[in-house]
Amino acid sequence: MTPTFKIPESVLVVIYTEALEVLLIERADQPGFWQSVTGSKDTAEEALSTTAAREVFEETGIRIDDVTRPTPRDLHDWQLANDYEIYPVWRHRYAPGVTRNTEHVFGLLVPRDIAITLSPREHTAHVWLPYHRAADQCFSPSNAEAILQLPMRLA
Repeated sequence: MTPTFKIPESVLVVIYTEALEVLLIERADQPGFWQSVTGSKDTAEEALSTTAAREVFEETGIRIDDVTRPTPRDLHDWQLANDYEIYPVWRHRYAPGVTRNTEHVFGLLVPRDIAITLSPREHTAHVWLPYHRAADQCFSPSNAEAILQLPMRLA
């Protein structure tokens, strides 16, 4: 049986409220590692917005189509891509020799009282923090940088 490797193209979805509180989730496989929603494409052909919506649902239970205020809120592609070296601890998930990943950043505005249902296989806890504190809490520099851009993205 041929092993299935992750595609080195992923999404990062910053989930936030109007008050600029950001949802962070703690990784089950790395306690103390807090992050926004992340995940790789399932296939090379999968649209990035599809990847983002799927990962948001898988990791938080939030269905993008169900997020409404009086009108549906869109998942916003920030047109920002980060190329970074894959942490050695996770390289076994990729094909041999793959050491870099391209991460596409999205934002999702949600009501503060939205229900969060974590996937226990992936995450053990969640917290809402003011954006600057959330950025400080992230283990990933690209995640922290994306969160710090939030006020500019809303201007």
